[in-house]
Amino acid sequence: MAEDTNPLQELLVDQLKDLYSAENQIIKALPKMAKNASNPELRSAFEQHLEETRGHAQRLEEIADELDISLRGKKCKGAEGLIEEGKELIDEDFEDDVLDAGLIGAAQKVEHYEIAAYGTARTHANLLGLKKVAKLLQQTLDEEAKTDKKLTQLAESIVNVEALQEA
Repeated sequence: MAEDTNPLQELLVDQLKDLYSAENQIIKALPKMAKNASNPELRSAFEQHLEETRGHAQRLEEIADELDISLRGKKCKGAEGLIEEGKELIDEDFEDDVLDAGLIGAAQKVEHYEIAAYGTARTHANLLGLKKVAKLLQQTLDEEAKTDKKLTQLAESIVNVEALQEA
């Protein structure tokens, strides 16, 4: 990146590094979430999202190439904390159906964090006239929103109902 970088572009680069760290942390966390999900549809949703998340990281690498930047060197503390909450949930002694309901909640916290972060980065890219970058960020934003909606449907139609029956 050039020395005369716009401060908003510096912020965008910082956001992209944060997102890249988040995606890589999520790639490491999703297999454990899938393994601990007892509902086969939920397990499948986590496994499918793992593949999507790998694509999100690759898309961020494409953006880094476009901007001629490195995405290394930053740890996303927001994702780290949300993932840690999910790990703590797994360590609790919940019945399977109740754990599934909790896993959906933990996953949605991560999704909402990402939706906010990708939306902000996309807006900044648009303001900076980085149309290709904004388009790539929007693609991921759309996928994150779709995953969130899928988790909500799974929770409302099956998992939360089954968890309630544990009471």
